[in-house]
Amino acid sequence: TEEAITGLVLGTSSFPKGSLSIADLGCASGPNTFISVSELVKSIVRISKDIGREPPEEFQVFLNDLPGNDFNSIFTSMPNFKKQMKEELMAAGEFSMFINGVPGSFYGRLFRAESLHFVHSSYGLHWLSQVPDGLVELNKGNVSYGSSGPRGVFDLYSGQFRKDFAAFLS
Repeated sequence: TEEAITGLVLGTSSFPKGSLSIADLGCASGPNTFISVSELVKSIVRISKDIGREPPEEFQVFLNDLPGNDFNSIFTSMPNFKKQMKEELMAAGEFSMFINGVPGSFYGRLFRAESLHFVHSSYGLHWLSQVPDGLVELNKGNVSYGSSGPRGVFDLYSGQFRKDFAAFLS
């Protein structure tokens, strides 16, 4: 993360002067949601200052999770988070933070083209979008896969991961 942020801040053409957009995919719910965002924003500010650049004046943060996530608990936690961030980064100067919830699967398109500067996902990508087709029949009702299981089970999981990851990257 630090390396990616440093690359973003050092990049002469990609680092925005006024506003920086961040997405957290698979953001969780409640106060835990803001742990990643807090660390990302603080790192961007610190690295900017370390290399003699002004940090962004605005942060646009998109919190993404499946529609079943309790976004209300996230929104309830927002005022305290924003207040805490202002206090922690007071020495960095004045900045604004705009936070939005984006319900939906990140295996499909969620954002307009070239609208994000930094995308973060801690634990979202290890979940498959669906049970691989043919798994139930091949694994004979088992809920797990072991070394003694049919080789095709591994291939189904691997194939579903490749398909999901390709969809994510596109």
